[in-house]
Amino acid sequence: MANIKQQIKRNKTNEKRRLFNASYKSSVRTAIKAVERAVESKDADAAKTTLAFASKKLDKGQAKGIFHKNFVARNKSQLATLVNGVK
Repeated sequence: MANIKQQIKRNKTNEKRRLFNASYKSSVRTAIKAVERAVESKDADAAKTTLAFASKKLDKGQAKGIFHKNFVARNKSQLATLVNGVK
């Protein structure tokens, strides 16, 4: 345990950030699964709307530094390929 005041503060902010990041990552995984479910059910309209939502969440996560740019690009590409296959 830290006994320096600034490090104690830093530990608190690190924990808050860790919890926020974990929550955000979970919501992104949920959004990705929603796209996959829409594709499985062959619902093109739902797939497109959920894809837009998932892409927005991925982009926001990249901007906040939660995700690496290649992770975001790969996921968006894979989801777009899935959605484009639904007719």
